[in-house]
Amino acid sequence: MSDREPPRRRPPGPAGPARRPGRNRPGPGTRPVRRPAANRSDGPRLIRLGSPRPRLRMVSLALTLVMIAFVVRLLQVQAVDAGTYAAKAEQNRYVGRTLAAERGGITDRDGVELATSVDAYDITADPTMFTREATEVGDAPEQAAALLGPIIGQDVDTVARKLRTENTRYVLLAHRRTPQVWQQIKDLKSTLGTKAETDRSTVNVLAGVLAVPASKRVYPNGDLAAGILGWVNAEGKGGGGIEQQLDKELTGKDGKIRYAQSGGRQVPTVGSTETPAVAGSDVELTIDRDIQWAAQDAITEQVKKSRADRGYVIVQDTKTGQILAMANAPGFDPNDLTQADAAAMGNAALQDAYEPGSTAKLMSMAAVLQENAATPATHVVVPNRLHRGDRLFQDDVDHKTWHLTLNGVLAMSSNIGTILATGQLGKTQKQANQVLYSYLRKFGIGSPTGLGFPGETAGILAPADKWSTSQQYTIPFGQGVSINAMQAASVYSTIANGGVRVEPTLVRGTKGPDGRFTPAAEPRKNRVVSEKTAKTLAQMLESVVDDKQGTGIRARIPGYRVAGKTGTANRVDPATGKYHGYTSSFAGFAPADKPRITVYCAIQNATKGSYFGGQICGPVFKQVMEFALKTLQVPPTGAPAARLPVEFKP
Repeated sequence: MSDREPPRRRPPGPAGPARRPGRNRPGPGTRPVRRPAANRSDGPRLIRLGSPRPRLRMVSLALTLVMIAFVVRLLQVQAVDAGTYAAKAEQNRYVGRTLAAERGGITDRDGVELATSVDAYDITADPTMFTREATEVGDAPEQAAALLGPIIGQDVDTVARKLRTENTRYVLLAHRRTPQVWQQIKDLKSTLGTKAETDRSTVNVLAGVLAVPASKRVYPNGDLAAGILGWVNAEGKGGGGIEQQLDKELTGKDGKIRYAQSGGRQVPTVGSTETPAVAGSDVELTIDRDIQWAAQDAITEQVKKSRADRGYVIVQDTKTGQILAMANAPGFDPNDLTQADAAAMGNAALQDAYEPGSTAKLMSMAAVLQENAATPATHVVVPNRLHRGDRLFQDDVDHKTWHLTLNGVLAMSSNIGTILATGQLGKTQKQANQVLYSYLRKFGIGSPTGLGFPGETAGILAPADKWSTSQQYTIPFGQGVSINAMQAASVYSTIANGGVRVEPTLVRGTKGPDGRFTPAAEPRKNRVVSEKTAKTLAQMLESVVDDKQGTGIRARIPGYRVAGKTGTANRVDPATGKYHGYTSSFAGFAPADKPRITVYCAIQNATKGSYFGGQICGPVFKQVMEFALKTLQVPPTGAPAARLPVEFKP
């Protein structure tokens, strides 16, 4: 401790603080006295802030540059590239789709619907609405597919794959589903949507599923006349029959619509452009639905009973050539092609080529009578066997020598008698062949029927100079030449029509969208034999059915005069190309003296019971003919039968 005494402090006076010694108050013009710096340890440190102006300048510069960039981009979008961006916006905003034209209907001759179109929907989707960005889940396509697949009848994996399609806003999930199917999807879609509004964990994975109005082809009568009608394929095009043949007339002309959309839905407040669709024409057939049903029922039952491969029945108006029925067995249901047998999908009555057998003898007899080579009463001695060329010919039944008239040759269906009769057509066999060939051609053999039906066969008829040694003698009784069922029926209609062949017709006309009916073109006609020859042949055909020795007695119809002919031919198996089994047939018309209706029946390869045409096709002919006569209200003529002689006494 220091011995120095600390200086005494002078107490402040009443006038103010004490003045420091040796310092005077600064006066005017004097420099202020700098105060000694305060001791840093005596109080808190003071921080001096820098000037804010440099920072403000930097921020302003940055904002200016940003604004310049925005302005430049705006100028590029609105001025330089305005057209491009407008086009892209238009493309994304507006969508277009085809307005399918309503397919025309097909009716029978009385306007009864055989094929028509009903409302349906094409189930579609917008794949952009199934992405993770749109749904916030990664498996939206799979979830949606699991729900949709069973409803629309599609494989779940296939549906999911379609929903994952990139770079498109449209995929087709299912064609032509019923309104009930679309309503089921809408209900499920609505339920998911309602749940998603209250439960955030739920996603409406069906939001992107849409529907486009379309139409679906239906056949109200199931398999009735399916071989004639055909079907419509998945693309809406005719796949067979009249549906294919007249597809252009039935289809009409599709329209177009273009509209604004948002979220997969049309914006109603924004205008749209539309080109209306033009409906297809209705087609009226010559078919009578009731007669078609009777023919189809009869042939179906006989094919089943005989355990045959197939059979066909044709009913034709003898005067007009119009086809009243064309039935095939087995058939198919065009409403459900998944259950159809591919071999039955078609019209076998026009597509099968086969050897007709004895029903073709009518043409041989027509040539003989027209060429005055013989008359119905001409005597023909028919031996048990006949050697011609390189073959030994015989009849279907073993017999002693027959003494038949030409009428008896036809009534008893003698192959040998037919060979002998046609041999009189020329001085040489070669000349006779040429004459017979010319008549076969006049009857329409070896040529299309004129129907223009898809898949129709013209049959096989070689020129006369190409006939083999055996064909010279087999063709007169229906072997070595191939025809279809329509050609066979047309031969008998020609005789029933007084010797004038009228091309068969299946279409009566069409009715356009304006309701105007346009009749089909008149069929072509040509005279084959004289009216006298035709009348004589009709009387000869009566002997086949009416005479106790005739082969067609099972085709008799009480009260009516019936003209007909049986046929039993060796059958070429289309699978092997070799003879196997038989073609059984019966052809005829009624009333015999005033013909109105022709019926032809053929059954292929009957394996149970009889295979003779008179035994299994005769009853079918009778059943169908009786029904047709009653349906068309054709009365019996009441005139007595001609009863030409069948045999002569040597």
